[in-house]
Amino acid sequence: MPSSQNPISIQGVSLASIAEEFGTPVYVYDGEKITTQIHTLQEAFSKVPLRIKYATKALTNVSILKLIKHAGAEVDAVSVEEVRLCMEAGFKAEDVMYTPNGVSMEEIKEVVELGAMINLDNIPMLDLFGQLYGNSVPVCIRINPHIMAGGNAKISVGHITSKFGISIHQLDRILEVVDKNNMLITGLHLHTGSDILDAEVFLKGANVLFEAAMKFPDLRFLDFGGGFKVAYKEGDVVTDIMKVGDRVSDAFLEFCKAYGRELELWLEPGKFVVSESGYLIVQANVVKETPQITFIGVNSGLNHLIRPMMYDAYHGVYNLSNPEAEKRKYNVVGYICETDTIAAERDISEVRMGDYLVIKNAGAYGISMASNYNSRLRPAEVLVWDGKANLIRKREKFKDLLHNQVILDI
Repeated sequence: MPSSQNPISIQGVSLASIAEEFGTPVYVYDGEKITTQIHTLQEAFSKVPLRIKYATKALTNVSILKLIKHAGAEVDAVSVEEVRLCMEAGFKAEDVMYTPNGVSMEEIKEVVELGAMINLDNIPMLDLFGQLYGNSVPVCIRINPHIMAGGNAKISVGHITSKFGISIHQLDRILEVVDKNNMLITGLHLHTGSDILDAEVFLKGANVLFEAAMKFPDLRFLDFGGGFKVAYKEGDVVTDIMKVGDRVSDAFLEFCKAYGRELELWLEPGKFVVSESGYLIVQANVVKETPQITFIGVNSGLNHLIRPMMYDAYHGVYNLSNPEAEKRKYNVVGYICETDTIAAERDISEVRMGDYLVIKNAGAYGISMASNYNSRLRPAEVLVWDGKANLIRKREKFKDLLHNQVILDI
């Protein structure tokens, strides 16, 4: 029998049938898994007034955003374009937290006009914002707590050398700017990184935020970011959401007593919500044996899933077409003209030319980081919802590569 880790179907819909109907490569998302992840967070933090602000950058398809809204979550956006996509999905401007980094004041002004909540992470922009708006527009401040947390260094963003947030050591300077400009600060925010396992890390960050929050009398919420770890392989250790929710909620309620009134607790999960829901189905173009390694060359690569090459991320790979065959060791590689390894030294059921392979944990930072590198086309996206496979993004065609080019007559 195939391994229990080998995903054959979603909600009774065969992944192989999706590949046949929509072609490959194709992203497939399990809508029930997305809603389950949101409901898990709601349960874990049920003791506090909670707002879940899904980190839109993980997966921005408007149909997915609509599903997330349906499940009772709101959104966090990092660009004006993401803000607009969220509004296209039906979110009200007040449901959107805008957390940019290194953007121009012109973009921030545009988002102010749209009506989203502004979250600023540097003193120059905070000062300029105060000069422009005073206390007429509420603002949130992103604090860098100087906590090293998370997995790969590229996704650890709360340490002292990170570009994100205003250093907690600059709190006095923040207060000077806020006081000088008579600003209305209604939220404080931090995010230490991704793949965080331990409740203690969240509590450590929370304590930094609690201490700073006592300096701001008009707060409405504290935003603790995200970073909950999901499983990538069998036996993986994951964040104990219930434990984190229980301990952070208790600490938050104690803080609210000291603060003198009840605030809202905000979270910004991205990968946690969509990673495990997503599968990238590809097809084996070639099985190439060498004296040392057998390669499976597939019709996709880092142009569609850059995480293995960029973050050394692990993604499970399984043979949909020949799941019961004896396992052999393979390197799964893409068709991009670069070192393009999707999975190295993996035991996979024997692969033949033309077999469909499924790559797991492809929901987060898959299509959202995809490109046209090597002038390759981006895949279609399919959402399985209520037992039906629904096309939610068409596969690109060659004409899409030329769409915005202005071709000179030379």
